[in-house]
Amino acid sequence: MLAEIGDDRSRFADARALKAYAGSAPVTRASGRSISVTYRRIKNDRLAAVGWLWAFIAATHCEPAKVHYRRRRDHGDRHSTALRHLFNRMLGQLYHCLQTGQNYDETKAFHPLSVSPTEPVAA
Repeated sequence: MLAEIGDDRSRFADARALKAYAGSAPVTRASGRSISVTYRRIKNDRLAAVGWLWAFIAATHCEPAKVHYRRRRDHGDRHSTALRHLFNRMLGQLYHCLQTGQNYDETKAFHPLSVSPTEPVAA
């Protein structure tokens, strides 16, 4: 994956550019009353294939990624859409780690959306 992204950190202006290059960002076309959201056909195919595999393995073996995938499926997304969304999120996390030089931290990457009233809030 890193070989396909390259070693030039200034190659992509932001995480959105990396996501579009990898093919994980959807294409939205709006015309009049209709809106079409489709997958990106022009992309780096090798990076997209690796990302698909990365998201699939994470959704089966990493508990926070599995919870995120399951939440997207329960939301009504199909398997491929949920995997693309997970890959999109993980690419954003990878971009952040590469730009800031931080190590990947699972608790920061997949923080819970809401905290139940019985759980203490971590400071």
